[in-house]
Amino acid sequence: MKRITNNKTIWIKPKCVEKKWYIIDVADKVLGRVATEVVRILRGKHKPYYTPHQDLGDNVVIINASKIRLTGKKYFQKIYYRHSRYPGGLYSDTFRTLSHRKPTAPLEIAIKGMLPKGPLGRELFRNLRVFADSNHTLKAQNPCKLELS
Repeated sequence: MKRITNNKTIWIKPKCVEKKWYIIDVADKVLGRVATEVVRILRGKHKPYYTPHQDLGDNVVIINASKIRLTGKKYFQKIYYRHSRYPGGLYSDTFRTLSHRKPTAPLEIAIKGMLPKGPLGRELFRNLRVFADSNHTLKAQNPCKLELS
């Protein structure tokens, strides 16, 4: 890892950082608590050389996204909005209907909302892979299993 030093500040170039792959099983885990931990890993905040304006985080594979749970009555009451950009084009879905139609969407929406807005956030979101069940196509990357409390 090549370092550029300026007095006591250490700058790490993103191309010099080795990215690890983590796999997280989110079955019976709370949506928001999982999302905050995943964003922490995607941004690289768990590393000693974290820099807010660079992509120094790791890659994350999430399995069993269809089995994630919410606290309270949010399963029936939480509403997701989207707009078609036409007049009167506001659509709404509850968590229940959205998770039946697209099981990975609630988790992806929660994580994307916690990432920075702009080019860096889009780049960080590309380091995330979400699968509805336990089958995934990224076995070649040898992801390390990560347990969330």
